[in-house]
Amino acid sequence: MASSNQPQGVKFAETHEWVRVDGDEAYIGISNYAQRELGEIVYVNVEGDAGRHFAAGEKFGEIDSVKSTSELFVPVSGDLVRVNETLQDHPEKVNDDPYGDGWMIVLRMSDPSELEKLMDAGAYASFAGE
Repeated sequence: MASSNQPQGVKFAETHEWVRVDGDEAYIGISNYAQRELGEIVYVNVEGDAGRHFAAGEKFGEIDSVKSTSELFVPVSGDLVRVNETLQDHPEKVNDDPYGDGWMIVLRMSDPSELEKLMDAGAYASFAGE
């Protein structure tokens, strides 16, 4: 059974990023578990401009918290459509609403079948020990 902290219809990578699909676009952010482990988020850095292609598993940026810096990885391949620019001035949105206003990037997926390799909410909750 999925934890109440993990929304249904979202897929998760072992590196704690999530993917929510809307048509051929994949919204990507970090899980509630990951943001709790990191603590207070103070900076989000996304590498690349619109149109850049990312392969699944490729680093797309870094996230800084008061505890540490962690790398961010794309769970699926695709071209960068947009970055959540709001996080530049308000990185705390990742803590406040990781599955909503705290999304980080949107990719236009090049291989939707990669979603099958990701965990659903229940599997991720077990994986993360929630």
